[in-house]
Amino acid sequence: MKILAVSDEESPALWDFYVPGRLKDYDLILSCGDLKADYLSFLVTMARCPLFYVHGNHDLSYRSAPPEGCDCIDGQIVVYNGLRILGLGGCLRYHPGEQQYTEEQMRRRIAKLRLALWRAGGVDIVVTHAPPRGLGDAEDPAHRGFAALRELLDRYHPLYLLHGHVHLRYGLNIPRVLEYNGAQVINVSERYVLEVPDRPFPEKDRGRLIWKTRPKERGD
Repeated sequence: MKILAVSDEESPALWDFYVPGRLKDYDLILSCGDLKADYLSFLVTMARCPLFYVHGNHDLSYRSAPPEGCDCIDGQIVVYNGLRILGLGGCLRYHPGEQQYTEEQMRRRIAKLRLALWRAGGVDIVVTHAPPRGLGDAEDPAHRGFAALRELLDRYHPLYLLHGHVHLRYGLNIPRVLEYNGAQVINVSERYVLEVPDRPFPEKDRGRLIWKTRPKERGD
């Protein structure tokens, strides 16, 4: 399965200078947040494949005008082409605002998914906005990662964790791909393409959305 992952900056090649057919080979699009709703709606229309997204800390307009034709997977586990995909948006709280969480709040969000993760037999791809702590994050308060996400990698061993939030243009030493405990941690800032084999999934559990928790939390 060919997946296009996007985050943080609208790609001129996929929007301003889009060429018809440029998105036709993708089987799925995943957004890690902080992108214009119109941009995501454009991508899903041109690609004609599903687009799943989580919230970035700047996606406050999604509440009144969410991306049309796209599916929010924030706080959910979905299965697509046999791949188990978990969405956890938002960033580490650095000032008052929505889509920001303390470490404890993020741990509670993950804890509420334990039963779903057990039923699914684990997870293949984790889609986040912020990175795990110490894996491609930064030291300034706005761009520190979550230790809770690193704990998730240690416990569930997904194949991939896709994130944004730390723009690659911020510095020359920001890694695009890191290996950690059997997972690839990928900063998909602007866009990144990966090809993942479909994972066979029991017929009784097929379907795009299999288990769901509340898609948005407000620090409860």
